Amino acid sequence: MAEPDYAHRVHEIAALSDPRLDDYLRLSEASLRMRSDIENGIYIAESTMVVQRAISMGHVPRSFLLARKYLPQLEAEFARYPQAPIFVGEDAELEALTGFHLHRGALAAMERPAPLDLDQVLSRSTRIAVLEDIADHSNLGALLRSAAGLGVDAVLITPQCVDPLYRRSVRVSMGTALTIDWVRLGSWPADLERIRGHGYRILALELTEDATALDELHPAPGEKIAMILGNEGRGVRPETLEQVDECVIIPMAREVASLNVAAASAVAFWQLCSSQR
Repeated sequence: MAEPDYAHRVHEIAALSDPRLDDYLRLSEASLRMRSDIENGIYIAESTMVVQRAISMGHVPRSFLLARKYLPQLEAEFARYPQAPIFVGEDAELEALTGFHLHRGALAAMERPAPLDLDQVLSRSTRIAVLEDIADHSNLGALLRSAAGLGVDAVLITPQCVDPLYRRSVRVSMGTALTIDWVRLGSWPADLERIRGHGYRILALELTEDATALDELHPAPGEKIAMILGNEGRGVRPETLEQVDECVIIPMAREVASLNVAAASAVAFWQLCSSQR
């Protein structure tokens, strides 16, 4: 059987100290990776599906890392970027390198796409979500998936929010972190005025005495709405609440006080975007 065209680019892991593997070191240490990945202009795509989606979006791989048995699944991606080396290893070697058991097929170190322009995103959108200081990568991934699936046009994240391109966020989002428009804000809550300047009605999903029930909102045709969702523990900041137009709540039954922020986002996004369907 003839060797595949990419065979000459496949490198067996010989030593974990190989500097070509530095992009994959300590992937399980989120607090370290977020800062270093952003500074180095990379993110890690995890699973063959996410790698394929990232490349279909035009994101450029620096290299691939996988168990040999998964090579055939990425033949098209290897062919598209012939300059990217392919590293393969045994399961134990891959786990020792990355810090976790690699059971989702493959990893790729990807070049981060250029940031989107906030004003352009605000101009072309009518429904946006503002994620304030979300601390858990899985919650962020779920929020992005809900936003993408339920019709939100774009997502804005505050400076203290975790990284949408951290591998767990991308994986939980089912790759939608790569496809939905998102922008990291530079100054919060000062950027609220910039959002308001584009004509948005600014809402916060927060339990307050004067909050409006979500199902009582009836946006006017063409009205632009920004929905703020707060940190998992403290909710929306008090200084943010002082600047919003209105707080809204999800009516609850059986004395349940609230939902997890990711679950609440799905309810809020469905209601806010239903008038546009």
